[in-house]
Amino acid sequence: MTDQVMAAIDGSQFSEGVCDYAAWASLALGAPLTFLHVVDNHPQTAEADLSGNIGLGSREHLLEELATLDEQRAKVAQEQGRLMLKAARERAVEDGVSEPATRQRNGTLVETLEELESEIRLLVMGKRGETAHQASEHLGSNLERVVRTLHRPILMVPEAFKRPEKVMIAFDGSKTTRKGVEMLASSPLFEGIPVHVVIVGAETGDNRSQLDWALSTLRDAGHEAEGAIRAGEVEATLRAYQEELGIDLLVMGAYGHSRIRHLLIGSTTTGMLRKASVPVLLLR
Repeated sequence: MTDQVMAAIDGSQFSEGVCDYAAWASLALGAPLTFLHVVDNHPQTAEADLSGNIGLGSREHLLEELATLDEQRAKVAQEQGRLMLKAARERAVEDGVSEPATRQRNGTLVETLEELESEIRLLVMGKRGETAHQASEHLGSNLERVVRTLHRPILMVPEAFKRPEKVMIAFDGSKTTRKGVEMLASSPLFEGIPVHVVIVGAETGDNRSQLDWALSTLRDAGHEAEGAIRAGEVEATLRAYQEELGIDLLVMGAYGHSRIRHLLIGSTTTGMLRKASVPVLLLR
């Protein structure tokens, strides 16, 4: 099944938000919804720490016990995953999705998503996974690795769902963000939602013509669109605009490829993700 909304769920407190945003996206896009749970069968075990410190007589016995524990742990993790997928499916049906699918895979999340990339139209993930530290600005390492690996739009979501009513795109005239404006203009996901286009920089002729292009592209597609050019530090300026106008979904270009672009865009993107209290749609 290609062209689907895929939602990665685990035991974190973000899973309900992931379910609800994924259901919203699936219904708006008219795309099938699949919930994915990945069981990592290679957790850190005590074997490496203990096996060298015990007498030869008991060593084999201990390794056997550790292997049995690993097996039990894997079975428990799979069963927990199956229950989470069942609950996610039921929640999506309540949200109005007719036949959500579920998949459980063994491996790592990043490798699994890389394998499934050709089937994904939109990936929905929580800000942090179940093993992440709960500090509010912590960004899950899985999320960061997935963003750097996948070349699909990724919707990073908060814990609680709120139907988006105003969307903002951080625009710099680059190829990625121009594609982002065109995608916003044509996507059923944003139908009927006012769009704000924000350029952080000086009020120059070039910035003004870039902004005019973005606004006319959106308006020609039937969107209510507003724009602004604001000077200041990128992250703080975007956040101030978002809070001031009550924006409830951000759209950003993700990490670039050249080293300088990677540093600039990578750090801004990561900073925005860390502090975001609203969903962020990342485009490659």
